[in-house]
Amino acid sequence: MAKKGNRVQVILECTEHKDSGMAGTSRYITTKNRKNTPERIEMKKYNPVLRKMTVHKEIK
Repeated sequence: MAKKGNRVQVILECTEHKDSGMAGTSRYITTKNRKNTPERIEMKKYNPVLRKMTVHKEIK
């Protein structure tokens, strides 16, 4: 039987992109440790459509 790990894959979505009214979305996939960070994460990532660094929040 395989051991279930604490690392899970999460999707980060841009918060400013929704408000801009432009088509599409900026999303990144990363992993996090459920045990160390149970809350949703926020990271500054590059948004290629807006061409600047924006805050990306975990969804789902």
